[in-house]
Amino acid sequence: MKFEVSATLVYEALSASTLILNIEPFNSIGQVVLNETFLSAPELKMKSLRSEALTEKRFKLIEITSPGVINIKYTGVVENTVTAIPAAKLFDVAIAKMPVSVLPYLSPSRYCQSDKLYKFAYNKFGNINNAYERVIAIRDWIFNNVEYRAGFTNPQTTGNDTITQQVGVCRDFAHLGIALCRALTIPARYFTGYAYRLQPQDFHACFEVYLGGSWIIIDATKLMPVNGLVKIATGIDATDTALASIFGNLSFISLEVKSQLLEGQFEEVDYQSAAQGYSYS
Repeated sequence: MKFEVSATLVYEALSASTLILNIEPFNSIGQVVLNETFLSAPELKMKSLRSEALTEKRFKLIEITSPGVINIKYTGVVENTVTAIPAAKLFDVAIAKMPVSVLPYLSPSRYCQSDKLYKFAYNKFGNINNAYERVIAIRDWIFNNVEYRAGFTNPQTTGNDTITQQVGVCRDFAHLGIALCRALTIPARYFTGYAYRLQPQDFHACFEVYLGGSWIIIDATKLMPVNGLVKIATGIDATDTALASIFGNLSFISLEVKSQLLEGQFEEVDYQSAAQGYSYS
């Protein structure tokens, strides 16, 4: 399927500053960026960078040399192919057989403190033998027990905070899911992207788990079909997939995000079923 995605950002620079934006979709096996534009007004010096050492992301380093209002717009056309994998093939992978690139996603991180949730995870989900069923049980527990509410949490909220407060947004749902999976020795990573059919339109966060040799997308919010996502980045947690990193004196003014289907009819997958998982990799 083809999607057109866009992000329009407005900042006010109070002095010379540097802005690093992570809003461009990432090319992978299941995703191809067909064409794109990245514009600013006034015209600014930009440098394109790409990281694949651990995280999957592309970003723009933007140099702002003088004060003023900065308008930035990214538009891209992206073609996605999401692969359905039967649950029987989504088994635990022995740590000794995991690729080196997967191993960091077993460890606690700043927002996903899996070491603090070990006892809870094993008491609640440890008796489920099938690996994919454990992940689905985690997803459904989060959905049923954590209230989705904007404005309650902040950028410092961790997965451990979310399990205590039982309220949050997509970022918090993802961090909690990652932390619980890692506590059960299931590699898990943060996923951020554009989201078709998400209302209101915005960037969306969920997570991926490594089972049966594939990264499987999991969205505990259940707000939209997982095959309507356009991947921007994956990483350890929100720390290395941030939308914007500001160096200097910049004031954020506004953000507008859009994602629309370009051709044909959207074929929604049964993303709530436990019979199969879906991979973007």
